[in-house]
Amino acid sequence: MSLAQRLIFPALVGAVVAVSVLYWAPEWVMPPAGQTGNMTTLPAPGKTGSPGNPAVTPVAPGEWSGPVSYSRAVQAATPSVVNIYTKKLIRTKVHPLLKDSFFKRFFSNLPQPKERIESSLGSGVIMSRDGHIITNLHVINGADEIQVALHDGREATAVVIGTDPEADLAVLKTELAPLTPITIADVSHISVGDVVLAIGNPFGVGQTVTMGIVSATGRSQLGLNRLENYIQTDAAINPGNSGGALINAFGQLVGINSAIYSQSGGSEGIGFAIPANIAKRTVEDIEEYGTIMRGWLGIEVREASPEVLQSLNLPSALSGLIVTGTNKDGPAEKAGLARGDIITSINHQTTLSSVRTMNLIAALRPGDEIDIEYLRDGMTQTTRAVAGIRE
Repeated sequence: MSLAQRLIFPALVGAVVAVSVLYWAPEWVMPPAGQTGNMTTLPAPGKTGSPGNPAVTPVAPGEWSGPVSYSRAVQAATPSVVNIYTKKLIRTKVHPLLKDSFFKRFFSNLPQPKERIESSLGSGVIMSRDGHIITNLHVINGADEIQVALHDGREATAVVIGTDPEADLAVLKTELAPLTPITIADVSHISVGDVVLAIGNPFGVGQTVTMGIVSATGRSQLGLNRLENYIQTDAAINPGNSGGALINAFGQLVGINSAIYSQSGGSEGIGFAIPANIAKRTVEDIEEYGTIMRGWLGIEVREASPEVLQSLNLPSALSGLIVTGTNKDGPAEKAGLARGDIITSINHQTTLSSVRTMNLIAALRPGDEIDIEYLRDGMTQTTRAVAGIRE
């Protein structure tokens, strides 16, 4: 047999075998219907699947999907975010003894007190068309001069018209007009996992946008302020971002960037923002009243932990807030609450956390009624107090 015959004969045999397999047993070489390689095609929504190809639950239009770009959200919000530059005059202090005429004779050649200008930077958010800007109190605290720079290049001097030390917020006013106020989101609908964007002026490099998600809500007991109810995010927040906007994917304000947890001084993925509803109320209070109007109950409490309950010889199954003291003639005392009572709910919301309960009361207006349920001598009782003015 020639070389050509030895090559052609096996090829013909192989072709005959391949055609036979494709004709009589195609499942040996072709994947089952609905599969392509390693990928499985799911049936249409509402249709029944098979054990290896499960049925798909119907999904609302747009759910489980996100935009390819967040540029429209950024374009909507950036005109409402400003850069803030402050200047503070620092005077070198002189020891009091050196001011005495007796000692002046011996230290007459000492250098005279010097003055220097200390500059800092931050960000702010426009809240009204007529020039109200919210920022962090620590951004402008003690400043002798405040300058704001808008996204469109305009600059102007701003003055402080009110502060909210308990929440680390300050309201500025500038005569630039008209301004573009930011749209405020309904923060009650924000959820862990939502995409958020931080806008500010980090390190003074200019307006910058970073992206992340909501890592947690209701963060408290951080030791930053008296009232703490922070939104936690991993969007990069750096020095200069304080007072800037944290927006959602629609360009709406969800928070005011305020602080970071960092061992390096830069962003490490743990940032905190004050919820937008608190910032909005601060601006409204200062505009209308010139100060902050928060509810007050006049009470001191401790959380009913097992250890505390045991020390008071109370059943460990109890939960709530143990009253440890009331302010004389305060709303709680007038409502009949006394030391040793265990508050189980306020305005029909359970009171397991002292911090959250304090935030709940602070969110009320002076004069608002407060329905209180509490335990006394093992019996459930109710009372109604009238919120006072928090001082």
